[in-house]
Amino acid sequence: MARYVTTVRTAKPPREVFAYMADLRKFAEWDPGVKAVRQVEGSGGGPDAVFDVTVAGIGYDPTLRYVTDEHDAPHNLLVVARSAVFTSIDRITVEPDGKGSVLTYDADLRLNGVLRLGDLGLRLLFAQIGDRAAAGLRRALGAAAPSG
Repeated sequence: MARYVTTVRTAKPPREVFAYMADLRKFAEWDPGVKAVRQVEGSGGGPDAVFDVTVAGIGYDPTLRYVTDEHDAPHNLLVVARSAVFTSIDRITVEPDGKGSVLTYDADLRLNGVLRLGDLGLRLLFAQIGDRAAAGLRRALGAAAPSG
């Protein structure tokens, strides 16, 4: 299993941040690993939203169908994609922070079946992918780079 968690503080209000994140069509704006997103069910982000997300791969660009499992606006979103190769579970939480918000993005990527033997390599690759996506997310939300 590979996991990547990032926290972003932004001056944007929670409802705006949540709406932006719940509409997975926006993923291509901030995640350089996302090549295209097409909504196949619903309209924008919502409890019935389903998206096909095409990601940059090695040798080919797989398309993952993300289904909204939890949509508790404006605080909690859970989207899940399953394929023959892996399962991706992304939890997004948004909390008020003074006049802005704190967004936590928790991504869990698991290889399926016997492919789990490649988990260590996946963890290393996922950390690099996550760092690039986190930087894009900070830019999209107008947040400062993390200190430290």
